[in-house]
Amino acid sequence: MRMTNIPFATTDWSAVAETRHPGESGEALWRTQQFGEIRVRLVRYSPGYLADHWCAKGHVLFCMEGDLTTELQDGRIVELRAGMSYQVADDTMPHRSSSKQGATLFIVD
Repeated sequence: MRMTNIPFATTDWSAVAETRHPGESGEALWRTQQFGEIRVRLVRYSPGYLADHWCAKGHVLFCMEGDLTTELQDGRIVELRAGMSYQVADDTMPHRSSSKQGATLFIVD
């Protein structure tokens, strides 16, 4: 990831419009900022959320609150709780997310 042409700025995430993304079950609520090719998101998963797709995009993901289960397409399961993170490169390991209790995530991709 190369970060260029991004001036120093702050973000008041409460002022960023929220968009709704239904999952196979539950929903994800995104607050998104786009900086060239870099997307930065504050994401909330509802309790019982299950993604409706396998994702091959690379991310740096930090779990701020709640629990996150990430299922890798090869069958592995990774559990995150608040204060944990993962990172994965583009087109490396398809994955999908779920959350039993709900989660708040900070994601850069």
